[in-house]
Amino acid sequence: MTFWWSLACTAAAVAAVLAVTFAVASRLGRHSVIDVAWGLGFCAVAAVGAGVSAGHGDAARRWTVLAMTLAWGLRLAAHIAHRARGGGEDPRYEDLLSKAPGSRNLYALRKVYLPQGVVLWFVSLPIQVAMFQNGAPGIALYAGVVVWAIGLAFEAIGDFQLSRFAAAPANKGRVMDRGLWRYTRHPNYFGDALVWWGLFLTTCDEWTGPLTVLSPVAMTLLLAKGTGKPLLETRMARTRPGYADYAARTSGFIPLPPQPKRQ
Repeated sequence: MTFWWSLACTAAAVAAVLAVTFAVASRLGRHSVIDVAWGLGFCAVAAVGAGVSAGHGDAARRWTVLAMTLAWGLRLAAHIAHRARGGGEDPRYEDLLSKAPGSRNLYALRKVYLPQGVVLWFVSLPIQVAMFQNGAPGIALYAGVVVWAIGLAFEAIGDFQLSRFAAAPANKGRVMDRGLWRYTRHPNYFGDALVWWGLFLTTCDEWTGPLTVLSPVAMTLLLAKGTGKPLLETRMARTRPGYADYAARTSGFIPLPPQPKRQ
């Protein structure tokens, strides 16, 4: 019964985070603020889940999963906030909100906040299940930590390399094809997917864990086929000369050796 109560509490936590985000975004006139709240929403779910599950799940697993989620979510939120400082509305949201038949804020609430809230809560199910598992940590938990760490490293290093590249005036308008970006056009998205497969694996020492497999599947599809990679690549192809050549020789998601440059 406590588990079902926890699901309701985490849903309320997601709603609270997004409600505050919506209020801030409406005041600023910039709904891309929700990108910062994305990682924070998962942190809220993990914290609430850990609190409600106290005295129920295995302590080692609960604290491990909480630490993993907080490390990933807080780093991502800080990175996006730093990247967006002083900027205007993200072109993705500007394009979407330009179609609003009436109030842009209400349209954003329906088209951005509600869907992201549902996805956030669904993707976080492995975290929520892990909090209530009673078995001692086993090989799946350890494997999950390793996969998560590799994913976090890919995401963080990819973001750092891109930030340094973009900060150099000489690179203005150029395509980033160095470091991890030589092997995949989206090391940060690939790393993000691994993070969620790692969190999923932490639950797989017990039979309840595999039941949440659709959560990492959904996140991976969103990153590779949904609102992540396709939207970004469409914009890059439109605004970055040479992107087509880069895309032709560089893997779209899974890191692979680059193809030779066209002559």
